[in-house]
Amino acid sequence: MYYTSYRYNQGKPNIAPRSALLDLPETLMRLSFLRSPRVSAAILCGGALAFASPSFAQSAAAADYPTKTITFVVPYAAGGSSDIRSRQIAQKLSIYFGKPVIVENRPGAGGNIGTDYIAKAAPDGHVIGLGNFAPLAVNKALFAKLPFDPATDLLPVAMIERGPLVMSVSINSPAKSAQVLIRNIKAKPGTMSYASGGLGGSHHLAGELFEQNAQLDLVHVAYKGGAPATNDLIAGNVDLMFEWIYAVMPYLKGDSPKLRPLAITSEKRSPLLPDVPTFKELGVPGMEMSNWFGVVAPKGTPPAVIAKLNQAINKAIREPEVTEKITSQGNEVAGGTPEEFGTFIRAESDRWSKLVKTHNIKPE
Repeated sequence: MYYTSYRYNQGKPNIAPRSALLDLPETLMRLSFLRSPRVSAAILCGGALAFASPSFAQSAAAADYPTKTITFVVPYAAGGSSDIRSRQIAQKLSIYFGKPVIVENRPGAGGNIGTDYIAKAAPDGHVIGLGNFAPLAVNKALFAKLPFDPATDLLPVAMIERGPLVMSVSINSPAKSAQVLIRNIKAKPGTMSYASGGLGGSHHLAGELFEQNAQLDLVHVAYKGGAPATNDLIAGNVDLMFEWIYAVMPYLKGDSPKLRPLAITSEKRSPLLPDVPTFKELGVPGMEMSNWFGVVAPKGTPPAVIAKLNQAINKAIREPEVTEKITSQGNEVAGGTPEEFGTFIRAESDRWSKLVKTHNIKPE
């Protein structure tokens, strides 16, 4: 390829090869009208800035960020745990950045609608949002087609928290322990059931994992949400259910508990339920799992902006009142780098994609 230049005082085009441009400063210095030290310095500085402009622009963007209101998208309805935590984080970010951070709920399709909105937003850091278990690690395998690719259309910023699930039965169940429950299920294969809040969610996949790893034959009963599933578990219409600690705790305590916890999916026992054994203790391998969420941003968001958000989120989750809320629900404060969160998401995606495909799980 060739470029056209003009000789000074002649006005005649001179065709120069691309390689000549590499010696541009030296070539310019040969021109008589450019021999002034001031002019030469200006040209050389201008050239340096031009070649450094991408990183220079990103650094400038990060230094000024945010320049306007930040929208924090939650792909679930208002009032749930993910919404409450998002509002806590948004409030802290607003204080740190000195700009409003507005939480916007965009529920539907198992978190896909809101997550797609984040993925398609302008990549300048002014639209970020909650990214969690289902849309980031499960739905790509569960749905035949997604409007976004969680692996390529989103950038991890930071993980907020993660928490195990508890396997519970009705307080009136004959199963006083997990060992008894497993023995009863094996004695009547295909007749006992577990409830979930919907296909492909953490309740469901925990049940599938239990069935697979304990070599059981159970019937899955999917409900439209965790509340109706829990109500039927209490009534004895289904035999067991996996649920977050915070959601099941109100039914375990008090003078008349309605549910009995039998096992937990964490690596070690929870301080909130010290008498509940882990599945590893019970001899059921591979049952360690958690429901988790963090913050993600659209692909193309400048690395310096991602770094600034990561620093702020790590600070927010370690504020005493935020930490207390997370741990009081039986969850673990996470944090870490964007790279660590990305590695975790990829591992989760691989794990749950295999389970979904093995058991041929399909959305409703």
